Amino acid sequence: MTGPLEGKTVLVIGRGAGIANAIAVTARDAGADVTAAGRNHDALADAYAHEPGITAETVDLTDETSIAALGERLGTVDHVVTTASARARGRIADLDRDAVRLSFDTKVIGPLMLAKHLAPRIPDSGSLTLFSGVAAAKIAIGTLAVAITNAAAETLTRSLALELAPTRVNAISPGVIDTGAWDAFGEDGKAEYFADIRTRNPVRRIGTTHDIADAVLFAMTSTFLTGETIHVDGGEPLT
Repeated sequence: MTGPLEGKTVLVIGRGAGIANAIAVTARDAGADVTAAGRNHDALADAYAHEPGITAETVDLTDETSIAALGERLGTVDHVVTTASARARGRIADLDRDAVRLSFDTKVIGPLMLAKHLAPRIPDSGSLTLFSGVAAAKIAIGTLAVAITNAAAETLTRSLALELAPTRVNAISPGVIDTGAWDAFGEDGKAEYFADIRTRNPVRRIGTTHDIADAVLFAMTSTFLTGETIHVDGGEPLT
């Protein structure tokens, strides 16, 4: 029995752990030949050392030359997924200009340049999947820069879907996902935060990387879906 991505090539941009890792493994298990790319080639190579069918590459989304060079090395690719982000959290009085610029550069301008250089290498039947986030849908104090970055990523998604047609372009908007990113809260702080989200969240649980990977697989293989942001957030904006 063949998988839905049998014979396809998939590029996943992001870290070697968390959501990007789950997407790479899910795409590989669906039959794809996967390239995992990021700024730290050695870390990616180590992360996928025991994952046949996944190879490591180098790319920096803040560097257009790096993006163009990756395209040259890849040749053609059926599906491109970028999960890269650089969050600028905090109230407006505490926001750093460079941090906000890096947030946009990584999650909006970078994917735009990725589309510029890789879209000509994607067949009409292929796709590009970007990442937004729940902060765009649920406005809260302390996440202003994250919210406007994610909202811009969603507008970019719709714009690219029209300009790059018939190549499909969609976005995934995760809610609170247990990726390890919350470990900085400390064990007790993370447990308290997750308990609060879990109590208020309509699905009464925290999201997993597999929840997101499954949504990305759907976006890659659903051939009548484009220009959409798929919210995989457990209904968090409703609370």
